[in-house]
Amino acid sequence: MKAAVQEERFSRKKNDPALPREAFLYCMEAANVSIADINCIAYYEDPVKKLARQLWSGNKKITAHQAIKTDPNYVEKQIRAQLGYHGPIKFYDHHLSHAASSFFYSGFESAAILTVDGVGEWATTTYGTGKGNQVSIFEEVTFPDSIGLLYSTITSFLGFSVNSGEYKVMGLAPYGTAKYVDKIWQLIIPEAGGQYRLDMKYFDFLEGTRMYSSALSELLGMPPRVKHSDILQQHEDIAKSLQIVLEEILLQKAKYLHEKTGAENLCMAGGVALNCVANGRILREGPYKKLFVQPAANDAGCAVGAAALAHAELTGEGLKKRLEHVYLGPEYDRSSIEKLLAATSLKFRDYRGNIEEQLKITAQKIADGKVIGWFHGRLEFGPRSLGARSILADPRDPTMRDRINAMVKMREAFRPFAPAVLESKAAAHFEIDHPSPFMLETCQVKSSFDLPAITHVDGSARVQTVSEETNAKFAGLLKAFEEITGCPIVLNTSFNVKDEPIVCTPEEALACFITTDIDCLVLEDFIIDNDDNDLSVLEVISKSLGDRFEEFEVNPNVYTFI
Repeated sequence: MKAAVQEERFSRKKNDPALPREAFLYCMEAANVSIADINCIAYYEDPVKKLARQLWSGNKKITAHQAIKTDPNYVEKQIRAQLGYHGPIKFYDHHLSHAASSFFYSGFESAAILTVDGVGEWATTTYGTGKGNQVSIFEEVTFPDSIGLLYSTITSFLGFSVNSGEYKVMGLAPYGTAKYVDKIWQLIIPEAGGQYRLDMKYFDFLEGTRMYSSALSELLGMPPRVKHSDILQQHEDIAKSLQIVLEEILLQKAKYLHEKTGAENLCMAGGVALNCVANGRILREGPYKKLFVQPAANDAGCAVGAAALAHAELTGEGLKKRLEHVYLGPEYDRSSIEKLLAATSLKFRDYRGNIEEQLKITAQKIADGKVIGWFHGRLEFGPRSLGARSILADPRDPTMRDRINAMVKMREAFRPFAPAVLESKAAAHFEIDHPSPFMLETCQVKSSFDLPAITHVDGSARVQTVSEETNAKFAGLLKAFEEITGCPIVLNTSFNVKDEPIVCTPEEALACFITTDIDCLVLEDFIIDNDDNDLSVLEVISKSLGDRFEEFEVNPNVYTFI
């Protein structure tokens, strides 16, 4: 794969649903091709089937702008008008694109494929197989029955934004007890084979304004939590109960898929496949020897799935090589970064030609309790920061988690941070016996070090293993930190603040550094340290940046299936 990036990284609109024009232009530039060189564009869903489901839903609250998009030719018109493309366009079903996005990049010769999300056109869960250059789906669950919409409904009930807050519920779950499991099971009825149903009396998303009905409050014996209000024990218990039910039904359906296919390998995709706790349990307790989860398992990854399907259709060949990394976005040369820094009054240090010294200094700063903004190489594709656009800190520091949550990330205190660990040392510190480069499964911490900043309340961690082959500089930093402390692990979280996309450009990294409590910014081969700069100067630069991001949010009260 030459390039992949989400439009939100350019537009700065979180979960931007617009046609990804800037992302498309970047990918062409990265591949060194023009629009005239492209002989096919693949699109990740069928607009006609999607329109049929929208009309079936009978939503009375579609806006005039949304009504325009219900034209089944709208997507093709937008592609041709905005991208200036006049060649063939191939449309593939949403869940087939999900399935292909996992199987074709797994490196498996054959595998069972499970896709689970809110909804595509009609499908919400599919069961399929991949072999060679073929991906097929043999069974599906259809809208409105949806595990993804169940999870999003409880997300909304707990006062978090739909489409982006589901991972907060996963992080909240370990604080709770299974008090409401029986009640959550009343929302979903498992059926034979791969099927299940939602009890629709508890849901209201067909109306398009909110996810749950008043019957859900009656069932749970409490009103919905008001956004930004205190999180109580009962909310933690609901989150825990939901997570248990999700894991149990996914395990049931993964076992059914194995019974149907006999496959040793499992590929997963769809937004629900980003639930790393469930993924870990499926791998540990399920019947499969190996699991591959597409790192951009949400709808962003459908693009690479559709592209792989078009490639297989046009050439007769599948993709043989496993996706080893997701460093597929933009990168910025050192000379342009030097010019940027020189145009400010910031004091900075230049380590071009002496990267080993830069890594030693950065590792020492982490060991000294500093919070580091880390900007290196090509931007990651997908929702996780994996050592290209990261915030780093010492995982041994018992104050670090609260400090970063409150002063840098500006997010809920209960949310955990992830560890990045040298791949060769991972098994000595975590209950994991295989590489986990994409931070897509959890396991128990067993390190001889006390690691409070990355260990969740249940003793688990969402591990990223780092190898020299895929990110030599980040691996070098981990080695330098190990040489100083004996610990080959750092805390790694995304380089952004709450509700903003991960930074893409050096300017955005600088803005985030200046306007938060980050102590030091490693911007490629340069280091900018708060200790070297007058705080009043930083404040002036901060004010000159102004409101750098446009306010934008996909409707936080209802899943974006309209």
